[in-house]
Amino acid sequence: MQEKFAKGSYTEMNELVLPNDTNTFGNLMGGRLLYWMDICSAMAAQKHCNNVVVTASVDNVSFKRPVKLGDVVTIKAQVTRAFNTSLEVRLEVFAQNLPKGTNEKSNEAYYTFVALDEQGKPKAIPALTPETENELKLYNEALQRRELRLILAGKLEPEHATELKNLVNLFDHKG
Repeated sequence: MQEKFAKGSYTEMNELVLPNDTNTFGNLMGGRLLYWMDICSAMAAQKHCNNVVVTASVDNVSFKRPVKLGDVVTIKAQVTRAFNTSLEVRLEVFAQNLPKGTNEKSNEAYYTFVALDEQGKPKAIPALTPETENELKLYNEALQRRELRLILAGKLEPEHATELKNLVNLFDHKG
């Protein structure tokens, strides 16, 4: 299976925040944003795999600023690393107020997907080859994030998390 580049998975999605998308404060409901993020990141994952994927996990999503009624939400997603049957997608969310001319980052998150075959079983996917310095950084850090996800899911014992141990040891030596 031929490796692919991260840029081939890049996906950008725009949504206008309408009254049905907001809470009583006129802010975009978090659940609606998570829904849009799931769609955008799934498209990026499917571009990489050329296959159907399902969401396996969503990392911590922190809301840095409210997104208001009338804002244009832009979600940018790109695969950071592909494992055997799963892959990690990084998302950045921006809220743009067109009349004011502002565009501010609202969120970022990592989603994990698993590719499935016709029988609904996990399917092998192409490896990812990072090209830029930032892509290489995200690619290397993805293994640490994966180990943390597996520990939190009870699928990996902490003592077997070699990448996280290396990270902790690095900080211990900097003292």
